Amino acid sequence: MSLFRGLKFLTTVNDLRTLPLDGREVAFAGRSNAGKSSAINTLANHTRLAYVSKTPGRTQHINYFTFGSDELKRLVDLPGYGYAEVPAAVRAHWEGLLGRYLKERDHLIGLVLIMDSRRPLTELDRRMLDWFLPTGKPVHCLLTKSDKLSNQERTNALRSVQKEFANNPQVTVQLFSSLKKQGVEETEKVVGAWFAEPAADSAELTNGE
Repeated sequence: MSLFRGLKFLTTVNDLRTLPLDGREVAFAGRSNAGKSSAINTLANHTRLAYVSKTPGRTQHINYFTFGSDELKRLVDLPGYGYAEVPAAVRAHWEGLLGRYLKERDHLIGLVLIMDSRRPLTELDRRMLDWFLPTGKPVHCLLTKSDKLSNQERTNALRSVQKEFANNPQVTVQLFSSLKKQGVEETEKVVGAWFAEPAADSAELTNGE
């Protein structure tokens, strides 16, 4: 069975103090309405695993999923960011939650950054990268909704983002389409390789909260 096909919901949290104390995890993050939930559902081949809201910014918590029978291997669905109509206090809470999680979470082994292929690397996407890149952990960018672009536009979008990180092997980039289910195997290969790396010593995995 493919890596993502066995995804199962585990828990949801809204406070870093209640994060799981064990296991290793890969986080999915992205601007509101960039297609994050759709991408997770497509990877899992499940239509409603991650809730797809018609109102961007609805997901306000950190949602944990396990990879099948291995409950210590997890996918973390982070709140979407950047939706203007979310109250300022809620946005501030999200940013504090996301920033601390990305910078301090020792159990986190890599970040999948979801960006709309028509509008990649927004100011907020760059802020996410500014939080995470100093950790030295890998980032894989999914340029979603690529089916909405022409062949030439897809090529240009991919090359543009790849050029941005040409001198940074920490970052990889690919095109992805939930509608046409394109890019699934490449994503599985990248994330699977992260989990295949030897785990850090368990004594080092402390939350730092």
